[in-house]
Amino acid sequence: MIRVLLVDDQPLIRSGFRALLDIENDIEVVAEAADGREGLALAAKHLPDIALIDIRMPLLDGIEVTRRIAADPAMSGVHVVILTNYGLDEYVFHALRAGAAGFLVKDIQPEDFLHAIRVAARGDALLAPSITRRLIDRYVTTPPPGALTGRGLEDLTNREREAVALVARGLTNNEIAEAMVISPATAKTHVNRAMTKLRARDRAQLVVFAYESGLVTPRGS
Repeated sequence: MIRVLLVDDQPLIRSGFRALLDIENDIEVVAEAADGREGLALAAKHLPDIALIDIRMPLLDGIEVTRRIAADPAMSGVHVVILTNYGLDEYVFHALRAGAAGFLVKDIQPEDFLHAIRVAARGDALLAPSITRRLIDRYVTTPPPGALTGRGLEDLTNREREAVALVARGLTNNEIAEAMVISPATAKTHVNRAMTKLRARDRAQLVVFAYESGLVTPRGS
């Protein structure tokens, strides 16, 4: 069962997402919150698999909630998915750097929304290649203050670097295995070891690291 926490200051948005989730046999909404402070408390209390968090809220915004969840070892199993009305605005990139597993635009199609919940719950890449490219084009080509400059690359083996680069291109473990001519289990091991060495919570942070560190550069740049 995938346990979900909804955090959004708009009741209509929360009720709409809940209606979609409640009819799924493998998903359960464990709690709802109308502001970031309440959402953080409920995340600590319920330890959901997925915390769907609006990026702009009263008391604490989605970025700060994400940062605090990511910093708390007790909530290491909570995957934060940011909700936004605005697509790829500046806040989305900062949320990913703070530890979010990915993001969804609120006008997403219902079937895509449900698929994204399941993808995030299993810890796989939530950022589709098309989303990743747009993210890179807008932000990584002009890194924000505090961006990485290769720190941590020296700790990775060549195969781990290759795996991280493929994650950054939006590939799944099976696709990475095919590209590297290895088994899916070995591909997963390379990805997991890279995440451990880089202290990345999930694959979304590997994507951010890969482009900020220069391991991968935007195509055409």
